[in-house]
Amino acid sequence: MPSNLYPLGALPARFRRQRVLIVGCGDVGLRAAKALGRGVRLMALTSSPDRIAALRAAGIVPVLGNLDDAATLARLAGLATRVLHLAPPPPRGVVDPRTQALARALARRRLPRTLAYISTTGVYGDCGGAWVDETRMPAPASERARRRVDAEATLRALGRQGVRVALLRVPGIYAADRPGGAPRERLLRGTPLLRQEDDVYVSHIHADDLARACVLALWRARPQRVCNVADDSSLLMGDYFDLAADGYGLPRLPRIARARAQRELTPAMLSFLGESRRMVTRRLRQELRLRLRYPTVREGLAATAQGQRG
Repeated sequence: MPSNLYPLGALPARFRRQRVLIVGCGDVGLRAAKALGRGVRLMALTSSPDRIAALRAAGIVPVLGNLDDAATLARLAGLATRVLHLAPPPPRGVVDPRTQALARALARRRLPRTLAYISTTGVYGDCGGAWVDETRMPAPASERARRRVDAEATLRALGRQGVRVALLRVPGIYAADRPGGAPRERLLRGTPLLRQEDDVYVSHIHADDLARACVLALWRARPQRVCNVADDSSLLMGDYFDLAADGYGLPRLPRIARARAQRELTPAMLSFLGESRRMVTRRLRQELRLRLRYPTVREGLAATAQGQRG
């Protein structure tokens, strides 16, 4: 298993048949499964019988179950040695009953050794453009972020029972072949951006680099550890979309004042324009030892634009 293809490199013999369960095996889960390769036994929880064939084609053993129906999760107890939890919370409320149901199911029998969970950098709230490391206390400003804080708390409790839990806080995910993961649609819609003096800092991570970080966290993360997973960019949102527009050969989006944006943009869009932060990723480099394939959005957007043109 060459290290230039798989982020773990050649696994020791005692790890080669680890049983990895992916919960929420969508785009990032399938990328992580590909990165894991054949050195582990791969399983994925799915609530849809229609996905069984696709999962099997990807070399993944499907496990039918629904996080919204705890009675269907009994088979998860003792099933895996490592768990990658990628399932999002429900769309409403401030708690995550899905993660609670998963934690209860895993705790019924021998617990997995490690569990890596994708959370969001939104748990930090608005930081006024400051650099943010993992020691900063969460200050979620939206229900979406509060649900993630609740999920993190549930998993920390599981960690106190002996599971090595890794909480990966992730910003915007992009890739040419990811559904909704490229900025081209936003550019074509022509939705305006904030003018520079009102703009906010945003962070990103390419979906392939995120998948590799997930895999590394299953083996290398320290117990009960938070890790920011972002690339090395430090861009205002407008600068990000200007780069994307130039790469696609499309017109740059218009800029407006924040006061006008508050009158014209949707509440969902405004929620993303109200938080500004830049991510410190020292743990990603030093502890997970991830070398990004797309160290900044400049490289990632170039690949994305090329992929979509192709």
